[in-house]
Amino acid sequence: MVVFLASLASAYLFLTLFVYFFQHLFFFRPERLAHTFQYRYPFPFEELDFEMEDGGRINAIYFKVPNSRGVVYYLKGNSRSIKGWGKFAKDFVSNGYDFFMMDYRGFGKSRGKRTQERVFNDAQFIYKWLTQIYPEEKIVIYGRSWGSGIAARIASWNKPRLLILDSPYFSFYYNTARYVFFLPLKLILRYDIRTDQYLKTVTCPVHIIHGTKDRLISFKQSEKLKALFPDKVLLHAIADGRHNNLPDFPEFFEVLYEILYVKPVNQSAWK
Repeated sequence: MVVFLASLASAYLFLTLFVYFFQHLFFFRPERLAHTFQYRYPFPFEELDFEMEDGGRINAIYFKVPNSRGVVYYLKGNSRSIKGWGKFAKDFVSNGYDFFMMDYRGFGKSRGKRTQERVFNDAQFIYKWLTQIYPEEKIVIYGRSWGSGIAARIASWNKPRLLILDSPYFSFYYNTARYVFFLPLKLILRYDIRTDQYLKTVTCPVHIIHGTKDRLISFKQSEKLKALFPDKVLLHAIADGRHNNLPDFPEFFEVLYEILYVKPVNQSAWK
């Protein structure tokens, strides 16, 4: 019995240390691209590089349309690169919006060590760059999956026109605990990303789009966010939608386009 308990304790310690040192293998699935790689999209775009003060580099794509209604600042999920994610630009440029998307450090052509603080700082740096081109009442922040928490953080620091969260988590800790609740996550998790806390200080309308059959990030988490901020959050449920198939539902585009065409409101009413 003693030997069994010792083996069990050793296995638990090994698993805890493994998750602590190699959690990036579980949480991120980046696609790295050579700096010479050429993006190809059916819409005109610019490729931009931002050299960060700490030596990191952020690579981005920027689509512009004539007489735009504003810009959608799209914060992507935790997989691959903007090479593939850039296809979502069509959903916004076709509705009269400019579109901006960056790759996080270690994804695509972006380089540098990735930490939660640096991801937030990089995203905020880009937002401030966008404010040199657009007034804030013409900036829509869109966060998809892992990017939803980052989008909420950036919206909490600024005053964009709208915040759209696509399949968001209540917090990164909450969602991770659904899978490895038996580990001391508060001690070993390097990302907590408290979407629930960030929304407290968001002053713009918040729209959440979430599939009711999402197994990766449960629909319940969006319901919890809505329950916390009933007067600030509008929850749009996509019946039977899962995590990666929302564009298969016409209802998704109906909701998205309706949100994008909402006229700006007096943001002071949301404070």
